[in-house]
Amino acid sequence: MQMSSFYFLVFGLSLCFVNLNYVASAHEIPHINLAHKSINCPLNFTLLRKVFPSNFPSLDVPTKCQTILQGIRLVKSNYLRITGNFSPPPNSSEACWDVYQNLVNEFVFGFDIRSSCGFHTSLISESCKNITNRYQFETLISDSKLEEVRLLCNRSLDDDSSCRPCRKSLSSVYRSYFYGIAVGSASDCYGYPLIYAGALANQYGQTDSGTSKCLFSINLTSSNAKNPKRTTLLCAVSFGVAFGVFMTAVVIFFTWRRKKKWRRRQNNVSPVETDSSFGIEKFTFEEIKKATKNFSRENIIGKGGYGNVYKGILENGSEVAFKRFKNCSASGDATFAHEVEVIASISHVNLVTFRGYCTTTVPMEGHQRIIACDLVHNGSLYDHLFGSDENNKKLSWPIRQKIALGVARGLAYLHYGAQPAIIHRDVKPSNILLDDTFEPKLADFGLAKFRPDGFSHMSTRVAGTLGYVSPEYALYGQLTERTDVYSFGVVLLELLSGKQAVISIDDHHTLLLTDWARSLVEEGRLSDVIDENILELGLPEVMEKFVMVALLSTHPQLYARPTMEQIVRILETDSPVSSVSKLSEDEEKFLYLI
Repeated sequence: MQMSSFYFLVFGLSLCFVNLNYVASAHEIPHINLAHKSINCPLNFTLLRKVFPSNFPSLDVPTKCQTILQGIRLVKSNYLRITGNFSPPPNSSEACWDVYQNLVNEFVFGFDIRSSCGFHTSLISESCKNITNRYQFETLISDSKLEEVRLLCNRSLDDDSSCRPCRKSLSSVYRSYFYGIAVGSASDCYGYPLIYAGALANQYGQTDSGTSKCLFSINLTSSNAKNPKRTTLLCAVSFGVAFGVFMTAVVIFFTWRRKKKWRRRQNNVSPVETDSSFGIEKFTFEEIKKATKNFSRENIIGKGGYGNVYKGILENGSEVAFKRFKNCSASGDATFAHEVEVIASISHVNLVTFRGYCTTTVPMEGHQRIIACDLVHNGSLYDHLFGSDENNKKLSWPIRQKIALGVARGLAYLHYGAQPAIIHRDVKPSNILLDDTFEPKLADFGLAKFRPDGFSHMSTRVAGTLGYVSPEYALYGQLTERTDVYSFGVVLLELLSGKQAVISIDDHHTLLLTDWARSLVEEGRLSDVIDENILELGLPEVMEKFVMVALLSTHPQLYARPTMEQIVRILETDSPVSSVSKLSEDEEKFLYLI
């Protein structure tokens, strides 16, 4: 044990020296990486050295990526101010990403900004609508609109009263001239008005603290650059880590020795088979057959590409819904069981309660995967919205508002309350069940990846349903919490309009509900999105606020969407947009950036 102590001490010293060398070399990396390149990066990323907040390493991935994207916009704005060009030459993109990556490494090592955020290499140099310079931008935008931008943005933007009108004007420029040009992340059309305003419309420039905060949500007044104090801190942390590893090893050793003695004392006791989950039951196939009357057709209460849902009655009289997956194989059973056990440990009023599962291979019937949930008697949101007209009439505005807020709370809990966090992947009306009081309960969360690929014309290869899948997930397979935000926005539009996610125009043409709603808003007809046949209509201002939240949630740009936590706070405030007083500064921006 003394020898082990010596080794751990040496390990601690080596960690310290490694960190000292890393800190010393971190500032040299850009020069080392660029020395062998024929093209240097013309963007001044050193402007961002004071940008990253002290809690940057602990931020969630979408927030990190949003900060990184805004940083790109700020340095490109500086580049436009100096050169008159929006982007550097295409052959400098790789060099610029290297410089930016090395800067980010100083704050959170190992976070690959391109792969983690889904940024294309061409994002830095790609033009939008073939606009590469100031002249082309000003030629595209009308004189009256440019004059409005200069009038509203050419001032100190330190406070909200001056920032808000400027941002509104820039949002109008985006909607009128750039919206819909790019839905992916290969080019940054959304950032063009912001980049222009910071460089040429504001007399203080993009490096002014008020301008950078208003236009790019970046605070240039904080300082987090590395310094000798940070170096000392890293060394101290390294010693702490080494000491912690040593003490952990000691604890593990004595714990192992004590358990070994305990097992020797217990070697004459027969083991009892238990499940490792939190109260979840592992049903036998025979128990489920008996509960569902041998999977009787009369007991089918739902159908889908994954299989059927059966009503079952257990021996104790409780009613359960059994979801029987089809096209299963035993190869993924361990992962499936683990996922179900994790899901079963989660409890929230707006989430369906899992009761148990079954995995087994049955002669003649093949491999089986079945999950059991509490039975919710009032059907799904799909039944009430798109079933019989009689059901639809029951959904008054107060009920729709309750459903929207409940679904938002359920998703927010999955994203930020559950450990580990869960992305639903398939939020849609048929996966939103309603109890007798119309309290919504999300079903199928965390299970979309176990569905067979290509099971119907309404499915996609990325475990979602056409019309509800976000652009970045459908095009690039990029999955984040904001994938669920997009799907929630579509469901919210369905609640408000009474129309389905995919609108059939005729036998050969369809239209996405999101495109239909956004076109109405762009024409100044926001109230036309709302179904006039909804009973007990609420205040127009409040209902229009829900429309605005739905549109922002379905924004084609991933990081322009709010989080589910922010959506909950916005929807909980039952007041018109113009008088919302409990929202944070960022949440208020969400409401007027549409």
